[in-house]
Amino acid sequence: MNQQTTERVRWKTADLELFPDNGNRYEIIDGELLVTSAPHWKHQKTCVRISGVFDNWSQVSGLGEVVTDPGIIFGDNDHVIPDVVWASNEKLATVLDEAGHLTAAPELVVEVLSAEIENEKRDRELKLKLYSSRGVREYWIVDWRKQQIEVYRREQGILKLAATLFHDDELTSPILPDFTCAIALLFK
Repeated sequence: MNQQTTERVRWKTADLELFPDNGNRYEIIDGELLVTSAPHWKHQKTCVRISGVFDNWSQVSGLGEVVTDPGIIFGDNDHVIPDVVWASNEKLATVLDEAGHLTAAPELVVEVLSAEIENEKRDRELKLKLYSSRGVREYWIVDWRKQQIEVYRREQGILKLAATLFHDDELTSPILPDFTCAIALLFK
C-alpha cells in the first residue's frame, strides 16, 4: 500500500530574511506564511491619520509612542506587521529587542482593512485570535470604505467586541487617558 502524507510547511521568523525586499509584506501566523501586496492609497492615508492623532496625543500626554508598520515577533512561528501600534513607555522599556522589534504585545494594535476578502478575513479572524492570545489590550479594526471602527477590548482574558463606531461617533479608550478623536477626522 502506498500512503502519501502531506505535511504543511511551517515557516519561522528566520525564514523572513530569505524573501526579497519587493514591496510585499511577509508575515507568519502559527507557522503559515502570509503575503500581501502594497495596500490601497486610502488604506495608507487612514494609517497616517490614525498615527498622527496618536502621535499628537502621545506627545502631549508623554505616556507612550505610536509606530506604523512595526514588526512584532511573538516567537518563531508568529511574526506580524500591524498597520499601527501604540505602546506605553513602561511596555516599550521591556519589549524591544536589539533590532528594534517588539517581542511582546503592545497595549493597542490597529489594522486597517484592505480591499481583498482574504486580507479582511486575516485581520478579523487570524490576527484577532493571535492578538487576543498574546495579551493585546485593545484591537481596532478600521474600515476606510465604510468609515467605521470596530473596537475590541480585553475582557476576561480575551478580546471581545466592545463597540462599533461610525462616522459621527467619538473614539475614546480606557487605556489612553483623556484621548478623544472624532471618527470623521480619520477619513477626510
